[in-house]
Amino acid sequence: MDAKAADRVELLLEKLSNAAGPPGAEEAVRAIMVNEMKAYASEPIRYDGLGSVIAQQGKTGPRIMIDAHMDELGGMVRRVTSDGFVTMQMLGGWLDQALLGQRWIIIGSKGPVRAVTGIRDIHIVPADERTKVYPRDAIFLDVGAKNAKEAADMGLSPGDPVVPDAPFMVLNGSKNYVGKAWDDRIGCAVLIEAMRRTATMAHPNQLFYVATTQEEIGLRGARTATQTVKPDIGIAIEGGISGDTPGSKPEETQARLGAGPGMFLYDSSTLPNRKLVAFTRKTAAANKLPLQADLVQGYGDDSAEMQLSNGGTPTINLVVPVRYTHAHNGVVIRQDFDQMVELVVAMLMQLDAKTVAQLRDFAPAQ
Repeated sequence: MDAKAADRVELLLEKLSNAAGPPGAEEAVRAIMVNEMKAYASEPIRYDGLGSVIAQQGKTGPRIMIDAHMDELGGMVRRVTSDGFVTMQMLGGWLDQALLGQRWIIIGSKGPVRAVTGIRDIHIVPADERTKVYPRDAIFLDVGAKNAKEAADMGLSPGDPVVPDAPFMVLNGSKNYVGKAWDDRIGCAVLIEAMRRTATMAHPNQLFYVATTQEEIGLRGARTATQTVKPDIGIAIEGGISGDTPGSKPEETQARLGAGPGMFLYDSSTLPNRKLVAFTRKTAAANKLPLQADLVQGYGDDSAEMQLSNGGTPTINLVVPVRYTHAHNGVVIRQDFDQMVELVVAMLMQLDAKTVAQLRDFAPAQ
């Protein structure tokens, strides 16, 4: 990849990571996706009723859905107290210990409002409570307001979206990128880069690049988007769970940062189509691309909804490994991203009507 392309991708990743988009409030991310995708779509961009973006290339052949979700973990304002503090309804699978002492941005009616989650001072916490994890319902956001009126004057009210305040950065001159929302802005970037490449390549398929909403609260956008697309094959692009940090156990996750794209053989929501697994392995090997296999309990993804659509659809979940998902600051490595784009494009070029029919054929061998 040339330097100009590398700069473009890095800027894209920065823009997507920094964008605010908790479940149900993905407007800023959707604007980026539409702006990037519209130049490469052969048909007008469409939307489902929950705001998922559907960009199409090609009018004939099997319907291949390539999916990533736009939303990130976040929250919304529950109420403003009389003394100007804000309580928050969490959206998505947060760990309670990841919430205290963090910076946040509330998307109020007058624009962004900076906030910090309060934490009890070490000087007054009893010794027997200093290792205690405080539950999310006990935390509050401090916006610097003296009372409810000052908070209202800032433009705050119940229901306002809340996202982590964690700007993108390159980690110490390496190709490791720190940022929020890699689950699943890294997948959104894969969609854009793959779509950019396939726009100038001949392929025998209808490619539907779909950026979905509300994945973190129940795969909701994927359900409505698949009802619209009716895919023959589904490929989800996600942020994977890296198991290469101190204290990680190999039975929890096997993926490593820098070892290439991953393929889920199991998660709590989906078992992939075994023929599609073999096809993915064969494609990676033919293109000399590394491919990690992973199995993770306590993980769900949009492939579960694609799999149950259109009478049953062969699906697979491909992942770019991420350290520290579902927290303010995650880490990805550029090499894994680039290789994922190459793998997805290679798969799309190899799929045709005959291959898709074989993947969907469950008749016993005679």
